[in-house]
Amino acid sequence: MKWLWVVAFVAPACTVPYNSTAGSAGDGDNGDRGRCALQHGTLGTEVLLQCPGAAGGSAEWRRGGTLLGMYPAPGLALPNASLAHEGHYSCHHPATGDTLATVCLRLGYPPTLPALECWAISYPQAVNCSWVLAPEPLLDTDFVATYRHGMWGAAETGECVRTGPRSCSFGDLQMFSLTPYVVNLTAVNPLGAASRLLPFLLENIIKPDPPENLRVSPIPGETKKLLLEWSPPGSWPFPEYFPLKYRIRYTQEEGSVTKTVGPYEQTSYTLTGVQPGTLHRIQVAAKDLTDSGEFSAWSLPASGTPWTEP
Repeated sequence: MKWLWVVAFVAPACTVPYNSTAGSAGDGDNGDRGRCALQHGTLGTEVLLQCPGAAGGSAEWRRGGTLLGMYPAPGLALPNASLAHEGHYSCHHPATGDTLATVCLRLGYPPTLPALECWAISYPQAVNCSWVLAPEPLLDTDFVATYRHGMWGAAETGECVRTGPRSCSFGDLQMFSLTPYVVNLTAVNPLGAASRLLPFLLENIIKPDPPENLRVSPIPGETKKLLLEWSPPGSWPFPEYFPLKYRIRYTQEEGSVTKTVGPYEQTSYTLTGVQPGTLHRIQVAAKDLTDSGEFSAWSLPASGTPWTEP
């Protein structure tokens, strides 16, 4: 059983160093680009480019060397902004043509609530978490991931150590605790922020990686049998103390109905009643022996044909 509680908030836009590779090619001089004011906007909305030097009056706007026209305060409005609007803009004094300000526009989305999941793939050593954002923000987005053991009060907070751009892990786990762990993930970019809380009991999120080294061998003299052998996942640290059970699925080469057998506790199995002389495709999945958590994904497939007489 899992619980999912969600908290979201939106923060004001902030300024980050401009990435010149994000602008449209040919939008202006590279020297001016380095001095421009970076502005972010949300795709699909009206984005207003402001000209601080215009002092509330009209200004002439240009994009690169292209004249866009004269626009009154508060500035140049870009309705239904798209990625084609990204780039380098400048506003100028209507009489002298002097440059009043330059703006480098970047467009994207504020972060949505991250889709967060956590699994104990190396129980009881660590919990591994990963997440995705949809739609992609298209802007540099930072993530802060923490965890605590307990929902409220004096529960101590720890860092979920990043293991990839959108993954993290933490250890020092308490087995069989009825107090939930809570992972708090916050995504932040210049257009806003969003946070998700994911509470869970440790034993509920056990999910091994798939078994490894699956081998399918004929048995001499047996035309309707195949010997299957495999190894526990390498990420499962103590198979002798925390054994796994396995289920097997197989199908014939010609795409017949898939059959599933098990679970079994051993890491080998003799598959009986198979079609003589036919190639069979086999996969194996693993689960904690006590039935906690979920089965792994299926292993990489292996194939074999029963023994045939010489």
